Amino acid sequence: MAYLPFVFPLLAFAEISAFVAVAHLIGAGWAFLLLAGFTLAGFALLRREGIRGWRSFQQAAAAGRPPGAEVANSLVGLGGALLLALPGFVTGLAGLVLLVPPGRVLGRRAVERFAERRLGGAAAGDLFGPRKVRVRVDDPTVVESSVVDDAPPAPRQPVAAIEGEIVR
Repeated sequence: MAYLPFVFPLLAFAEISAFVAVAHLIGAGWAFLLLAGFTLAGFALLRREGIRGWRSFQQAAAAGRPPGAEVANSLVGLGGALLLALPGFVTGLAGLVLLVPPGRVLGRRAVERFAERRLGGAAAGDLFGPRKVRVRVDDPTVVESSVVDDAPPAPRQPVAAIEGEIVR
């Protein structure tokens, strides 16, 4: 939040520079039409993502599942649609990145990590379900654990590994 006064002027400069570059390449009229198309698509996607997010939240709640994953996915989709709706090529490109599946997965993981840092592990567990952990056992008297990521395994090879979920 402290960087916000610096981010907005930089974003404005980047948007103006991107518009001038695109207008130089394809012409000012086509650049304005392209911006209008991005904005209209963003508004249409805002409505669709909002409805889809609400339905997935209701289905998760009705099934008794933690709704956090659906909420995080919806927040990323809504953020992408909002960025696409804002007039500008830089924000439009950022919005498109958040709307495609790989970008959405990365955005959802970022939202989940942010919620875990802000709310704590117990509240995040209630929202997103039990955390997956990997426990390495080299010495039966010492147990070390780490959160499972898509990162490659540690260079040390464990003698035995136990995978499971932390419920409470």
